[in-house]
Amino acid sequence: MKHTNAIKFSTSRADFFSTLNHRVSEYFKTNNISRYANTQMRIKTVFMFALYSVPYILMITETVTGLWLMLGLCMVMGIGIAGIGLAVMHDANHGSYSNKSWVNNTVGYSLNVMGAGAFNWKVQHNVLHHTYTNIHDVDEDISPRGILRMTPHSEWKSFHKFQHIYAWFVYGLMTLVWVVVKDFVRLTRYHKDGLVKKQRADIKREWAILIATKLIYVIYIVVIPMMVLSIAWWQWLIGFVSMHYVAGFILAVIFQPAHVIDGTEFPMPDQQGKMDNNWAIHQLHTTTNFANNSAIFSWYVGGLNFQVEHHLFPNVCHVHYKKISAIVKATTEEFGLPYKSEPRFIDALIGHGKLLKELGKRPALTLNR
Repeated sequence: MKHTNAIKFSTSRADFFSTLNHRVSEYFKTNNISRYANTQMRIKTVFMFALYSVPYILMITETVTGLWLMLGLCMVMGIGIAGIGLAVMHDANHGSYSNKSWVNNTVGYSLNVMGAGAFNWKVQHNVLHHTYTNIHDVDEDISPRGILRMTPHSEWKSFHKFQHIYAWFVYGLMTLVWVVVKDFVRLTRYHKDGLVKKQRADIKREWAILIATKLIYVIYIVVIPMMVLSIAWWQWLIGFVSMHYVAGFILAVIFQPAHVIDGTEFPMPDQQGKMDNNWAIHQLHTTTNFANNSAIFSWYVGGLNFQVEHHLFPNVCHVHYKKISAIVKATTEEFGLPYKSEPRFIDALIGHGKLLKELGKRPALTLNR
């Protein structure tokens, strides 16, 4: 991984973001609206947690005992995991759920309740992805993963020529790998790279929290079901994998098209570590919206189809993205800057598939003269 201190964004055209930031702030001030969660957001929070917890309770209390029905409930739990991740935990760990840090921290730790680690997520997502979006070897969302090539700067391997086909099947494994392996690998690496220290965190405390919450997860998701339910271990395993496969697939197909899509850009710093654009303009070149007119879709995915607004204002709760999007779009047009958006979700998925196919092609050889 490149050292993040070596990358410096340009300071030119700072008037764009200062103007935009002023206009968005004026929107909240003029309308006397808090930029944090509102009643709609709190209702959504209850719904998403119920989507995850109610099916579990129905199974553990043996209210539902049919194997096929239980499998269906496991999949509903997967939809709940994705819903909490997209529309609840995401805002909390950005600090945009509430103006009270303890509320954000409490809600943010719902990620640990679902088997993952909030601290790792904050470093990977808030620090690396949101700061260095689409920059190879820094933004872990598009950095080399072996089986997938998400950037033209990554090493090409022969099997990548088929990634536009197999990627859709791999996506379902995302949360499963995250819960079982990725958290341990990432916390170890973040400590080694000095990122834990940069967050002013205590590595011993973070390891203690991660291990303790993993154990709690194992107890309620593995031990209790195997003790209470009349099922074989392989039946439990099918339910567990199905739950995570649904969650992983949903999360991947929402997050990936926002940055890895036909027409997006993958800027790199020069030899001195300098980027061509300032941070805000960089976000416009590397981020794409989709399906902004679909109210139901936007509700479930936590407004993350308004990725441009989210990347420019991650400290604003997603329930406000629709309103401020008009301000963002008008300001980008005024300054002659891109505002990338696909009209439908299917268009975004097609664009993502096209780029995967393009990145899967063997790069042309270049000769050094």
